[in-house]
This record gives sequence, C-alpha cells and structure tokens, in this order.
Amino acid sequence: MSQYLVTAINGAKARFFTLETAQFPEYESSPNLKEHSCLFSSTKELLGKELWANTKTGRNRGIAGITHSYDDRRQAHIIEFERRFVSDIGKTIVDLIENHQVQHLILIAEPQILGLIRDTLVSILPKNFKVNELAKDLCYLKSNQLHEYLANKRLLPRTKKVVT
Repeated sequence: MSQYLVTAINGAKARFFTLETAQFPEYESSPNLKEHSCLFSSTKELLGKELWANTKTGRNRGIAGITHSYDDRRQAHIIEFERRFVSDIGKTIVDLIENHQVQHLILIAEPQILGLIRDTLVSILPKNFKVNELAKDLCYLKSNQLHEYLANKRLLPRTKKVVT
C-alpha cells in the first residue's frame, strides 16, 4: 500500500510514481518514489509529414502561382490527440489507485494538459479523494530529484537518510 501517487506529465509523455517505504527502513533510506510506468503520446513524437500531409499550415496554390490561406483546423486535431492521451493517463491513474490503494494524488503537468486531465479525472476519481496540482513540466527529473522537489514544496514527506 502506498499513500501517494505522483503523476508527471508533459505533452509527449506521462510518468507514474508511488511513494514506497523501504523493506528494511533501518538499513535503507525511506520513503522513495518508485516509477511504475510511462505512457508516450504517439502523435507528439511524430514530425511534419509523418503526421500531416502538408507540413505548412493554411497555404494553397491557385492558378498562376497565386496563393491564398485557409484554416485547415490543425489545432482542433492537436487538441483531440491530447484528449485521447489524457484519457489513457486517466485510465492508468485509476488502475494505480486501485492496485496500490492510494489516498493522495499529486498531478504535475503543463497548464493546458493539467486542465484537460482535471476535466477527465473529475468523473472517474473516488469522492473525497485528495488531489494536489502543480502547473510545471517536471517530467524530465529523475525520481529522487522529483521527490526532493516535492518535499521542498511540502507535497511529499522527506526521505529519511540512514546513518551508519
């Protein structure tokens, strides 16, 4: 059983951690963040022609080389891709909450993704579930750096070092 679930999300990936107590706390530092899984957004990693037929948005050539612009609604497609990614993140969060009997969720994400994930989680999280949000991109941090950062913000308990 872990009391905390930490989810660090940016536009391309989501990482999921639980705060775990060491098996032998008298010999190991404890508690520590343990990474369980990582999801990747397949569309964020695709570049230019791999995702779109035309890499330049809103341009079309008419007769005699005259160009005119139009809205190809690319932004709407990008938002839909993000919603699908956020839906997968929500399912993973619920699975981890059930498997590890988590009582507290810490969401760390870019502001736009944070808004999308908030909308998704409202309907699927248990009632009276404690959620803290942090609007930052910390997905690049190692688990011990992330733990230290969150402990400094007083969102997680500090790791107790073992002195020998």
